Amino acid sequence: MATSFCMPDIIKKKRDGNELSSEEIKWVIDRAIGKDGERCDDSQLGALLMAIYLKNMSPSETVSLTSAMTKSGELEWPDSPPDSCKWKLVDKHSTGGVGDKISLVLAPALAACGMKVPMISGRGLAHTGGTLDKMESIPGYNIYLDNDQMTEALETVGCCIVGQTQNLVPADRKLYKTRDITATIESFPLIVASIISKKAAEKIDALILDVKCGKAAFMKTIEEGRKLAKALVNASAGQGIKTRAFLTNMDCPIGNTIGNALEVAESLQCLHGHGPADVVDLVCDLGGNLLDLTDTMPLETGREAIRIAINDGSALKKFRLMLIQQGVEEPLATSLCNIGMDDVDEVWACLKKAAYTTDVKVEKAGYVAAIDGYELAIISRNLGAGRTKDSDKIDHAVGIRLFVKHGSKVNKGDVWLGVYHSGEQSLPTSTIDAINNSLTIQDTEVQPMTTRVIEKVD
Repeated sequence: MATSFCMPDIIKKKRDGNELSSEEIKWVIDRAIGKDGERCDDSQLGALLMAIYLKNMSPSETVSLTSAMTKSGELEWPDSPPDSCKWKLVDKHSTGGVGDKISLVLAPALAACGMKVPMISGRGLAHTGGTLDKMESIPGYNIYLDNDQMTEALETVGCCIVGQTQNLVPADRKLYKTRDITATIESFPLIVASIISKKAAEKIDALILDVKCGKAAFMKTIEEGRKLAKALVNASAGQGIKTRAFLTNMDCPIGNTIGNALEVAESLQCLHGHGPADVVDLVCDLGGNLLDLTDTMPLETGREAIRIAINDGSALKKFRLMLIQQGVEEPLATSLCNIGMDDVDEVWACLKKAAYTTDVKVEKAGYVAAIDGYELAIISRNLGAGRTKDSDKIDHAVGIRLFVKHGSKVNKGDVWLGVYHSGEQSLPTSTIDAINNSLTIQDTEVQPMTTRVIEKVD
């Protein structure tokens, strides 16, 4: 006989700071999605989420919530993959960063190393750019694949970058929508369950987590990042997934571009073997760790294998095949991937170009001590590269291109940043001032950032 609970009693139990059982949590999730025709009232669900926000959840509660959400809708893969060996399914999640185009390079590089990568990604979140928005700057790219289409993509290409399907973890969509209107978005256990349930629903073998920390990240301090990373690793391990997390620096943008088509262009530069070192190095770090977690090869060998896949063009070939598999016309995909990419601007032969470009010059000589990634992300979003609400339309062509890095030596009058924009030909003075205020120059030499990785969390 099925166990029956009462929603007000569960709300009261959590309101008073007590731990919910796994049976109670599953019962709530079943009613949140209306399983068997029984649905809880939205106000009750909102009240419970607020109780969780205020009283938190234990690690075991978070694992139970993640498991219940995962089972609300999962993907199905073939029992006997056509390549006659068990698929090694892997994925990566980033908590969001400015200029973060890692997924666009990592997914095809992993596929080139024999992994299967069903990368379910999201749109822009607050000030950070979304992987799906970047991919949709490529004409014809379809982010909505059903289970059969994803299976075909993994069989024929080895990777796909897609959005969440209607039948994948419907509990997450319901809870997220309720969190959004009840001021409970920031709850750690709810964040963790939302992220990990979607990854667990992919039935992956290994997961790498890129937890960004710094001025331009959601986790402003290393302590906050470490807390989230440990919670994510614990919840993921609770679903039987081999998991490793990295805290990475997100004070300044990663790479040299911010904005959707611009980041596609920079990703192609990386796949041609001459992208920014901080992007390529992080791709190799994350990819090497996934190859290690799946026992495919040792860590250092895995890092080198990812770098070789990038440098020899095999990752680029996978990227081209992925584009075609997901709806891009073959001539366009081929032209886009055949561009020499000595310069980001070569991409405009295939992608929509912004109406205007404005160069911003350095106001004094010295060394770049800081680049405020958060401020530049807000400027890019206000140009049209991001959203402030769901209904906002994205201008994929606008964004920012950096010509300096942390530690660069500059002279007065050097161009340090280019703005790609639409609308008026001249940028408002307030925008130029905000851009210049995001750059900090000092007289003494600054040591360049040698790695984005701060620490590992197993």
